[in-house]
Amino acid sequence: MFESEVEMENRSSALPLVLLLALVATLIGLVAYVVLEARAKKDLSAAEAATFVNATLRAQGPSLLHFRVGKITYGLDEKPTDPHFRMLEKMGIVKISDKRPASIMVKITPEGERAIESIPGFQKNKTSDGIQYVVPLAERQMVEISSVTMKGPNDALVEYSWKWAPNPLGEKVDASSALVKSFNTWDRAKLIEKYGVDFFQAPPVRASIAMARVDRVWKIAE
Repeated sequence: MFESEVEMENRSSALPLVLLLALVATLIGLVAYVVLEARAKKDLSAAEAATFVNATLRAQGPSLLHFRVGKITYGLDEKPTDPHFRMLEKMGIVKISDKRPASIMVKITPEGERAIESIPGFQKNKTSDGIQYVVPLAERQMVEISSVTMKGPNDALVEYSWKWAPNPLGEKVDASSALVKSFNTWDRAKLIEKYGVDFFQAPPVRASIAMARVDRVWKIAE
């Protein structure tokens, strides 16, 4: 009987501790719930918006110049008359020879090889009829978040501006450069449309993205 009384006394002593632990767990759960609810109702901040804008600009990728060395004929995507070959030759990147009505021979110069290999992200791929180079010219860079406008509790419009950040090769082939301006209007348009040339020194461009909060998490609206 004495042992039973001791066991009951121990249980009685442990009961307040159990209740205290249960109360602490409840309070922690309540605080966590309040914090999550507060975050779920919090407006999208400029700092959060910047993360999505930077991801969007990265996803668009850099401006790329592609060209092939070897024998270029009209059967390829690049034509012998395309202006980027002449532009690259003026820059000393390639040397054009054996010019014929339907084909040319394009070789990369040692200086051109060194210039291209110094650019991060360049690609050099062997093909059945030569070697193809894909060279980044410039990347999109966020300038600022102009505004974040809440269109509802779970919808926001982010307005921002971005600009090109050209590398050394991109600076040389800027659409406003003397090099590119030396081509006629038709060829300049083709360089811009097909071969990565752009107005890299132009003022920042304004743009916007719509954001939506889904399951308490901000995402770019589809």
